[in-house]
Amino acid sequence: MLKKGIRDILSASKDTGWVLEPQAKRLFSMAGLDVPRFTWATTVEEAVQFAQEIGYPIVGKVVSPRIVHKSDRDGVAVGIDSDRDLAETFNRFSRFEGFAGMVAEEMISGVELIVGAKIDYQFGPVILLGIGGTEVEIYRDITIRMAPLQERDVESMVKGLKAGRLLEGYRGSEPINMSELTRLLVTFSDLVMELEEFIESIDLNPVICGAAKCIVADARIMLRDV
Repeated sequence: MLKKGIRDILSASKDTGWVLEPQAKRLFSMAGLDVPRFTWATTVEEAVQFAQEIGYPIVGKVVSPRIVHKSDRDGVAVGIDSDRDLAETFNRFSRFEGFAGMVAEEMISGVELIVGAKIDYQFGPVILLGIGGTEVEIYRDITIRMAPLQERDVESMVKGLKAGRLLEGYRGSEPINMSELTRLLVTFSDLVMELEEFIESIDLNPVICGAAKCIVADARIMLRDV
C-alpha cells in the first residue's frame, strides 16, 4: 500500500501531468531509494545557504512545470563553485517560462545509468536499465524486463548491456556496488507495481553508481491521464 506522503505528491501533481523533480526525489526517498542532498530553492538566499552548508561545487537545475527536458533548454548547470556563480545561475533560470525555483544539489561522481519504467497496455509495467547520461538516446545501450524484478533478473539485465564492463571496473576505475544497484532496481520495480494505476512512465536519468551507493540524481514521473 502506498504511503500517504507518496499519494499526496501524486495528487498535488495531477494538474501539471507530471511530478516536478524535487517532488519526485522526495517520493523516491520515501520509497527507500538514495537521492543526493538537495534543496528546492525559491530564492537566491535559500540556494546560497544550502551551498554554503554542504560546500561547493554544486549542481543547479531549473524547476518549471513548463520544462520537462531541462538539458534541452539549458536548464542544468554543473560545477557551480561560488555564491556569485550560483546567484547568476538562479537569475538566469528565473527568466524561464513557469519558473518555480531551482534545485540545488550536491555533485555526485560515478558511472551514469538510466533506470526507467513504462506501463505497457499489453504487458503491464516494464523496467529498463541502460547506460545513461545525455547520450542515452545516441547509444541506446539498454535492457528491458517485465516487472516485478528479482535479483536474478538484475544480473541478467547487467550482462545484457554492451557497456556492462563499465560497471565491473574498466581500465583502473572502481567497480560499482552491484548489491546497491540490485537493491535499487528491485525496490524501484516494486514501487512501479504499486504506482501502476497512476503513472505512464518514469525516468531516472542519471542514476549515478559508485563503489558505495547508487544515487538517483535526476527523476521524472509522467502521470496517467485519468
